[in-house]
Amino acid sequence: MIESGPIPAGLGCVIAVPARRNGASGGTRRGEYAHTGGDMPNTFHRVGNGPHPVIVLHGWFGDARSFKPIEPWLSGQRFSYIFMDCRGYGGMREAQGAYTMDEIAADALALADALGYPAFSLIGHSMGGMASERIATLAPERVLSMLAVAPVPCGGMAYDAATRRLLEDAAEHVDSRKTIINRSTGGRLPSSWVEWKAAYSASRSSRQAFAAYLRAWADTDFSERISGRHPVKVLVGEHDPTFNARLMADTYLRRYPLATVEELPNAGHYPMNETPLALAAAIESFLEPIHVSSKPERAAPSCQQAAASR
Repeated sequence: MIESGPIPAGLGCVIAVPARRNGASGGTRRGEYAHTGGDMPNTFHRVGNGPHPVIVLHGWFGDARSFKPIEPWLSGQRFSYIFMDCRGYGGMREAQGAYTMDEIAADALALADALGYPAFSLIGHSMGGMASERIATLAPERVLSMLAVAPVPCGGMAYDAATRRLLEDAAEHVDSRKTIINRSTGGRLPSSWVEWKAAYSASRSSRQAFAAYLRAWADTDFSERISGRHPVKVLVGEHDPTFNARLMADTYLRRYPLATVEELPNAGHYPMNETPLALAAAIESFLEPIHVSSKPERAAPSCQQAAASR
């Protein structure tokens, strides 16, 4: 059985792929959208066709496919998950840009506009968590809620000289990526997975973008612009040595009165790989009560309507 999501005006052709049910609830719908050049929204793929839009932003070592292990278990009846590539990553690997938090936020808002989403929730992993906060400062009335997975807080991160050098070297050296991944997951995962993750990140991002995004997430600070009005759930792995519950208590819990923090057992910095079922359950247990009061999405045009509008 082939299924695909609706195609927004100006986004090019949809590539239909087989719907994967595998016991997942909701009859998930999947559409792959091609970035065809010009003034177009970022590449993305969609899981689900429910009434609650959720824009998902990947981390420094990821791309829009980073959450693939949890995708079959997401509810396609209740939610529409939009997994977006940041510039320099995935389908946007060759796209030029400033590679900043402001740019990610602007691109995500443009994508929401193209899809007809006046309001939406956000999920962000690692640097994507910081980008989610930036979106909420630029368009607070459009954000229904935020779920942050091992996020970089909006005040950036200060590192000692040796750690900063290691992070900077990662743009050019895959061994540095391996070291970072191994440390961030508690040094407990198979070396074969660490090697795969490092190679994947190198193949799915441009060196220029990867290097620039380090400065974006480590050195950016817009904490004074946080209003604290949004419901926020922060998920951290018990084996993550840096982006842990202590850091979130000093940042998110101080800035957001409605925020809560949950520690995921047996996970480090990449719970989508380490504990995918637990992550999927935690995400939807947070989003479920919110979607009832969310604003309805505007239906995207059909292929025929899109063609007629050109």
